[in-house]
Amino acid sequence: MNGNEVAGGSIRTTDPEILKKVFKALNHTEKEIQAQFGHLLEAFKYGVPPHGGIAFGLDRLIAILAGEESIREVMAFPKTSDNRDPLMDSPSEVSQQQLEELGIHFVK
Repeated sequence: MNGNEVAGGSIRTTDPEILKKVFKALNHTEKEIQAQFGHLLEAFKYGVPPHGGIAFGLDRLIAILAGEESIREVMAFPKTSDNRDPLMDSPSEVSQQQLEELGIHFVK
């Protein structure tokens, strides 16, 4: 919207030959591919319905409508840049009483 991304999405790759090429590009050996993904590649040979979707960024749209540069200003459950939650004071220290209630003991 006016140069701002408000949604994103993708379609999953379900072609076993394309998937093999991707795994090889990620430096997986044929043996690793078969051991870890062989069952999936075999199943995909029988056909897989398209699988994809789109995620709408409501927070981004609200930021645009509110004239804010950052979605942090309009997020329903904001976190700081170091992932702290100032509204819930989280993460926070755990008291000795809480540890005892849960039966948690630290061994040094």
